[in-house]
Amino acid sequence: MISPTTYRRVIYSVLALSLAIYACTVEAADKAEKTNEVKIKDITLKVPASWKSAPPSNNLRLAQFEIPAVKGDKEPAELVISSFGGTGGGVSANITRWIGQFASEGRKVKVTQGESKDGKYVFADLTGTYNKSIGPPFLRKTKAVPDSQMLGVILAVEGKAYYFLKLTGPKKTVSSVVDEFRASFGANAKEEKPFEQ
Repeated sequence: MISPTTYRRVIYSVLALSLAIYACTVEAADKAEKTNEVKIKDITLKVPASWKSAPPSNNLRLAQFEIPAVKGDKEPAELVISSFGGTGGGVSANITRWIGQFASEGRKVKVTQGESKDGKYVFADLTGTYNKSIGPPFLRKTKAVPDSQMLGVILAVEGKAYYFLKLTGPKKTVSSVVDEFRASFGANAKEEKPFEQ
């Protein structure tokens, strides 16, 4: 016969386990956010519904999105999609240019390559102090923004064009959407290899 104390312990353990399973289910449901398919010339992105589409702020952009700031960040992040037909000066040159947009002190760089449904890509993950462009690009004015992150992708659609996907913003916000960003163009981090120039 089970003592009342043991019985209570079993009941409490079952309740605690049930609550833990429920919490995991709710968290998984929150992460499985609804996406919208967005066609941008030769590519189709699956963008989370919470990413707000905005009219391109200049004629070099094909599309742009605002990613809501997470708790603790004051500014949202921004995703910009561009294409210049060719490589826009070369893949390595663009990666080098993106790296140069971060102050060398405290900068962290990881560059990988992979293949998505639309073609081969190079993925740059940069953190540190970002020299954010202010005003029209031709003015070349920047503002130093510490604790920033950039996810930059050069996607080569075979026989078509190169597409540049650049997601920048506060590190907390950007790091919270790395998986969603990769999923938007069909990338898989596990299949990526170090970038070879």
